[in-house]
Amino acid sequence: MGGMDALPFIKMHGLGNDFVVLDAREAPISLARDQVRAIAARRTGIGCDQLITLEPSDKADMFMRIHNADGGEVEACGNATRCIATVSMDEQGRDKAVVETSAGLLYCSKAGNGRVTVDMGEPGLEWQQIPLAEETDTLHMGISVGPATAPVLEDPVGVNIGNPHAVFFVGDSEAVDLATVGPMLEHHPLFPERANISAAQVRPDQSIRLRVWERGVGITKACGTAACATIVAAVRRNLISGRAAAIELDGGVLQMAWTEDNRVTMTGPVATSFSGIIDPALLNGA
Repeated sequence: MGGMDALPFIKMHGLGNDFVVLDAREAPISLARDQVRAIAARRTGIGCDQLITLEPSDKADMFMRIHNADGGEVEACGNATRCIATVSMDEQGRDKAVVETSAGLLYCSKAGNGRVTVDMGEPGLEWQQIPLAEETDTLHMGISVGPATAPVLEDPVGVNIGNPHAVFFVGDSEAVDLATVGPMLEHHPLFPERANISAAQVRPDQSIRLRVWERGVGITKACGTAACATIVAAVRRNLISGRAAAIELDGGVLQMAWTEDNRVTMTGPVATSFSGIIDPALLNGA
């Protein structure tokens, strides 16, 4: 692998879902999978769930390229979108931004108190959109994990919100051993592109406790697209009375809604942790 110069970065997070952000709008940045993994490594690198590269866009304020901690590129990340929209809005002194992703254009706006609202677009509900390996009812996907007589997780709802999700509704999300069942379900044969796995518990006050196994990452403190998938799944299953809910992830709360015109909106906080320079030795030795 060839040598690489030092790279400036910003470390940001949304509810603890953390990102290393690189700016490639002036000069292209191309990283190999093992270089992404080296940056994402929590003990020897900077540490992050996703590496975000900002690139020029002729359709939006900027293009956001997303790599998971395992080095693989993915289409969407809701928490990262809020962070990147904040970068754009701060640069331009505006309260709105448009971010282009592989999954399309995302429209963002300031929501006060350091929060940002992102219109995550229309959810994909057909089996081909998730995508699934075969024709399946996405409202009741017949997969489970655990003993047949007492499955740990079963009967998920399938949703695509730029990436594939399986949402399992459970009585106690804290009791689910996500570290064990998450990878098994992520790689289930029904999901040719793998899937993000959510364990969602609808509480009596209509809020939802959500824990997420993110494909290519593992258990995350927050996953914005999983929160999007969960509000859609809860409405489709008639588990909440309206079309909006507060969804509590390990890192905090997102305000979610599935609007009558079929858009999913997410409102939540953004934070910048620190900035710095990536030592070339980290990348050259990857």
